[in-house]
Amino acid sequence: MLNMEDKIKVFKALGNETRFQIFRNIFTGAYACSIDKTEPKDDIIAQATCVTTIAEHFDFALPTISRHLKELKDARIITMTKRKNKIYIEANIETMNEIAGCFDILVSNYEKGLVYQFDHTQE
Repeated sequence: MLNMEDKIKVFKALGNETRFQIFRNIFTGAYACSIDKTEPKDDIIAQATCVTTIAEHFDFALPTISRHLKELKDARIITMTKRKNKIYIEANIETMNEIAGCFDILVSNYEKGLVYQFDHTQE
C-alpha cells in the first residue's frame, strides 16, 4: 500500500515528459525486446522489455535512459529484473491500480458533491 509520500513520488516521476513516455510505452507493450529464442520462455520474458530496446526509441545516451528508469523504479511504477546480461522491465500493476483507485475516489466524491478543505475536513 502506498502512503502519501509514495503517491507523490509516482506523480513526480510521471510529471517528466520523457519518463511518462517511457512508462506509457512499457505499460502498453509498445516496446518489443529482442529475446533469445533459445532461452525457455517465462512470465518475465514474455511480458517485459529491456533497457536497450527502450533506449533505441530516444535520442538520449543509455545512462540518461537508465536514470529515468531509476526514477520510475524508485516511485514503484515499474519493476526491473536482471536475467543474465539484460534487465527486463515491467509496469507495476499494483501501484497503477492503487493510483487509479485514488482517482476513482476523487471522481466519486466530486459526483456526490463532497468537497474537502485543505485541513481534510468536509464542507
